[in-house]
Amino acid sequence: MRQPLDGITVVALEQAVAAPFATRQLADLGARVIKVERPPAGDFARGYDRTVHGQSSYFVWLNRGKESVVLDVKDAADRALLDAMISRADVFVQNLVPGAAERLGLDAATVRAALPRLIHCSISGYGDGGPYGAKKAYDLLVQCETGLVMSTGTPETPSKTGFSVADLSTGMYAYSGILAALYDRERTGAGATLRVAMLDALGELMMQPAYFSRYGGEPPRRTGARHPSISPYGPFRVADGAVFFGIQNEREWLAFCRLIMRRAGLAADPRFASNTDRVAHHDELTAVIEESFAGRTADEVSDALEAAGIASARLRTPEELTRHPQLRARDRWRTVSTPGGEIDALLPPVEVAGQDPVLGPVPGLGEHTTAIRAEFGA
Repeated sequence: MRQPLDGITVVALEQAVAAPFATRQLADLGARVIKVERPPAGDFARGYDRTVHGQSSYFVWLNRGKESVVLDVKDAADRALLDAMISRADVFVQNLVPGAAERLGLDAATVRAALPRLIHCSISGYGDGGPYGAKKAYDLLVQCETGLVMSTGTPETPSKTGFSVADLSTGMYAYSGILAALYDRERTGAGATLRVAMLDALGELMMQPAYFSRYGGEPPRRTGARHPSISPYGPFRVADGAVFFGIQNEREWLAFCRLIMRRAGLAADPRFASNTDRVAHHDELTAVIEESFAGRTADEVSDALEAAGIASARLRTPEELTRHPQLRARDRWRTVSTPGGEIDALLPPVEVAGQDPVLGPVPGLGEHTTAIRAEFGA
């Protein structure tokens, strides 16, 4: 089956999460992705945990469909092989520590001087220059620097997110930037120099709370599982647990009061007349709602919300996601091979009619080194 990126070769001198997330998505679209790993242990994300058939949950998720070659880029022969690979590539991705690419002569200015059609993508923590340009960056640290940790959690406890959102947002922007550069090269014949900083990527995602705090003149609202600026929106106790739901507009608020609360007059209460009022009186509104829900089960409330056209959800664990009835019903899982055994892999979010993504196997460390040495003549 034809794939959108058939014939595209990506060489990735990558580690951890951000760059591997970008290149894995290119592999899912049919690109050949050659992952360069350092001896003796390879990408250090291989050692993050041992939970998936003895392998890292991070690594098996982020590296399917790639070829693994182990190279010491400071060794002359291995460096010659890397240069040969890059010379035949369409895309080169690197997320080495700040300054390493320049010291190795793998920076965009050096490499693209000889390869003007190459798309060169560098991923860093804080971008080039500036007082933070030479700092190492990891996901939690960037969450701190962008204000995310101060915007998440409870009033008493600032918290990080439950997944690597700084890395993943950076990888998504790198991925979309590479796709745009490939499209532009088809029209112009010229490659591109791309730079993606984690601070910039997560900073973009933080702009709504940043605007809210800066122009609203108030500190971040840490509100646990409920929304900081929309109400009612979050968890509410029922007779046998809790139900999550969200009111997004005044039409839904009126329907909620009339059909769910069975108190149409509540909509006219001056404490709750607008979303701003409801946020200001959230605790009072919660008490009213939970009093109404006290004798009703989660199923009863969820069914009533659904009938009224109000969005709701059940609280699930990450493991329960892998058994989600909607994903199963829509056949969203495929089997992927790894060195430790087969795993279930979720299909990429974008569905293309008539095309299936590649979802190739996860490589063992250096699995393709011998073949690539033979192919590239070193």
